[in-house]
Parts: sequence; C-alpha cells; structure tokens
Amino acid sequence: MAKPIRIGIIGSGGIAHAHIRQYKQIADVEIVAVADVIPGKAQQFVESLSLTDAQAFDSHRAMLELDLDGVSICTPNVSHHVTTVDALRAGKQVLLEKPMSVTLDEAIDMVQASKETGNMLTIGFQPRYDPNMKLVGDIVQSGKLGKVYYVETGGGRRRGMPGGTFISKALAGAGAMADIGCYSLDMALNALGYPRPLTVSAFTSNHFGTNPIHHPQASQFEVEDFGVALVRFENDLVLQFKISWAMHMDTLGSTMFLGSEGGLKVNPFGKGNWSGVWDGKVGDITLFHDFMGQQTSTPVPGIEHDKDLFFEKVRDFVDAVREGRPAPIPGEQILIQQAIIDGVLRSAEQRREVEIKLPY
Repeated sequence: MAKPIRIGIIGSGGIAHAHIRQYKQIADVEIVAVADVIPGKAQQFVESLSLTDAQAFDSHRAMLELDLDGVSICTPNVSHHVTTVDALRAGKQVLLEKPMSVTLDEAIDMVQASKETGNMLTIGFQPRYDPNMKLVGDIVQSGKLGKVYYVETGGGRRRGMPGGTFISKALAGAGAMADIGCYSLDMALNALGYPRPLTVSAFTSNHFGTNPIHHPQASQFEVEDFGVALVRFENDLVLQFKISWAMHMDTLGSTMFLGSEGGLKVNPFGKGNWSGVWDGKVGDITLFHDFMGQQTSTPVPGIEHDKDLFFEKVRDFVDAVREGRPAPIPGEQILIQQAIIDGVLRSAEQRREVEIKLPY
C-alpha cells in the first residue's frame, strides 16, 4: 500500500475549496493541515468541510513545522512570495496558485529558494492540461509555421470584474493583467518555448472598475481593468498582449501566431459576459497556409475530452511529489511572464517603453 501524501493548505478562501475538492478525489492523499492568517478562519474552514483529521493554524510557519509532503498555496497575491519561500525552505513541495507573485524580484527570490533547497515549485495553470492547448503548442513547435515573427494574444470579458482582494493594489499587486492576463501569456509563451523578452511598451486603464455604475466597490478599486502591451523578444519576435475585465465589445479577438510559412488562429472558448479569456478550454483552431501555390486554410480537428482541468493540475502535482518528478509547470518558466507583467505595469506608469531584465 502506497504511503499517503500529506498535504497542507495555506489560505482558506474560495480557491482553497477548489483544491480540497480535487485532493479528496485522489487516492492516498491526506489533508492534514490548513493555515490562514485571519484568526479562527482556518478552524472554521476545517469544520465546514468536515476535515476531521486536519489541524487548523493561524500561522503558516507553525503549520510548516508538521511532517508534510506538499502544500497548496491559496493566499492573496501579496502573500505568495513569503509563504512560498517559507514552504520551500521548510522542505515542502509547493503548488502555487497563479499569478506567481506581485513583483519580479519576488519571483526571482522564489525560484532561487527552489533551486537552493531542491524542492519543487510548480505554478497552477490548469489550461495547460487541455489536450487542445497542448495541440496548439505542438503545431507551433512543429515548424509548420516557419519562422514565427508575430503573436497576438489576450482576452476580454464584456463584463467580468471580480471584487474583494482582487481589486486591492496592496493585496493583489495588479488587476486584470495578473488575474487573467497571466493565462493568455502562458498560452502563447509556452507554445513558443518561453522566449526571452527584451522590452515592453504598455498602457493600462480602469474606466469600468472605478465607475459605480459598473462596479459595486468602485470607491475601493485600485488596479487596472484593461491593459495592452507590445513586447519585443530575442530572435526578432514581437507579441501584442491585451486583456480586459470589462469593455463595450464582445471580444478582443483570437490568439494568432504569424509565421513565414503559415499562420495559426485560435478562437476563445465559450460565450457570455465571463467568457473570452484563456483560463480553460480553447475554441476553434485554424491553420492558414499555401498549398500548390494557392492560399488555403485548414480547420484543425479539436480533441474531444471531458477532463476536469483543475483536477488534472492537482493530480499532476501529487504524482510529481509521489514519484520525485520535476515541477510540472516550473517557476523558472513563469518567472519570465512575471517579468513581462512587471514590465507592463512599469511601462504604463512611466508612459514609455522599458527594458526587461532577467537574472539569467
């Protein structure tokens, strides 16, 4: 009989409930502890979910003194850095919810802690587990498009602004860019093999979030609800990145990869106010190319599946812990998109193009 994987949860908000649901479906996994900085909240969480064998803590550091194989970090963005570094240095394997961090310096510190301790840091991007998302990457990496020189990605909700910790600059660090923009970036950058960014020129605004007609917490809204950026990479590649929590438009368009030999168009999945971002499945995929001297387009057959992508993310983490495998979605990769988001926010604030400096 396999030795149970002992899991602790840091943070007991909404996303922690999603993690608990997935862990409960995996054999030989025990939720043994929950920590939350708000006194009594972890205990209430444990009782509400009938986690009879789990201990509750008001300090994540106290929880990390337990014998744990891994932890899920489900705190507000501002706490990602300290909880991750503490967990890694306490000898735990870490599944961290997106976005990775608030600042680039924090992300660098987190990756460094993972390298120094030899403990895993994986970031929670469940769309990676959609077979069609993998198909997009396979097509781009196949060389079918030739030299990829331009990529356009991002997404927009006609309406879909969150509240609470998501709109507090002190707790979230950023708004739409970090919340849903990170999904768009991961989709494009992962397909491209995470190239090295050089510069970014960006603009952000919050016309909807600060308007009481559109948001009930308008007076507390401190982050961007829209952003657009032009990112330059090594090897003569440029990416246009755009994201919106709310807008007077039905869509910000498809994700596109333009290459010297072909182009790939990927439509977003779903309909309605809260759709149009790359936080789950993908829609239609079309390859544009020449054939026998003629311009043509080929629909790429989608892969039918009924996978629960969030479950696949959590299960992959558990399997990696159990088998001693590397991080499924390593922090070293996501650090690159964190550098881009950091550059977007700096550029928008300074109203000019800025350089992106990576530590390696």
